[in-house]
This record gives sequence, structure tokens and C-alpha cells, in this order.
Amino acid sequence: MMILLTLLLVLPAALIASAVKVVPAGQVHSLYRHGKLVRLLSSGMHLVLPLADRVVHKINLAGQTLRFEEPRADAHDVRGTVYWQVLEPERADAVFEQVDQLIRRGAQEALRGEPIGEQVDRRDLGARLKQSLNNALRERGMMVTRVELDAA
Repeated sequence: MMILLTLLLVLPAALIASAVKVVPAGQVHSLYRHGKLVRLLSSGMHLVLPLADRVVHKINLAGQTLRFEEPRADAHDVRGTVYWQVLEPERADAVFEQVDQLIRRGAQEALRGEPIGEQVDRRDLGARLKQSLNNALRERGMMVTRVELDAA
């Protein structure tokens, strides 16, 4: 009897609590229902359908970083950091889980065929890498803000 009474009190409270989602400032959460995007939740408090809706991506709108290393056959490996951010969460949501792979693959393609060595200006190479990455990421709602290449 006591267990039944506890369930009758706790279950509705848990359902009500799960219907409220709070999104911190500087973030956007993507809300999915039955595997499909329903809407994006901006910062603030939102009501959702408990048990049906779930947050799939918590997208930080502030800048993010990714370290990369590109081994090369000529013994001049390229290492660096890519600083990027999400500009359009509705477009970025579809590829958000693959952004690290997109940046790494884009860096590999951009650096393929580039002359690397002591005489190469790293800033110029970083600028070309940034431009190449932005060509691929802008259509997906993201932008590379800076590329820093480590000294050889």
C-alpha cells in the first residue's frame, strides 16, 4: 500500500520535471521526437513532451577548438589547432556529430600537395587552410575563425 502511494506521488512529479528543459545561455539544444528534428531550443526554459521528446545535440555557440595532426611522407608533419564556431544551428545540427571528421578530412585535402618545409610561411599556409575549411563548413552553418599551425 505504501509503495503504491509513493508511486502515485513520485511518478507524476517525475513526468512534470522531465517536461521542463532549461537551456543555458550560449547554447542551442536540438529536440527530436521519434528520431526526427522537431525544433531547436534557444537559451531559456522550455516545455517538451515527456517520454516522447529528447535532446540529441547540445550545441555550444561559443568558439570550439580541434587539434589535428597531418603526417606527411616528406617528414614535415603538420600539426595545429582549428578554432571554429556554429553560426546557424539549424543547418549545423544535421552534421554536428561529424564536425571533427569534416575538419580533419578538410585539412588533409587542403594540405595535400602544399609544399611544407622551413621556408614555408606558416601564417600564409594557415590562412589558406582556413579558407579551404570555410568553403566546406559555411554551407553547413559553421565557420573556422582561426587556424594556428605549430612550428616545425
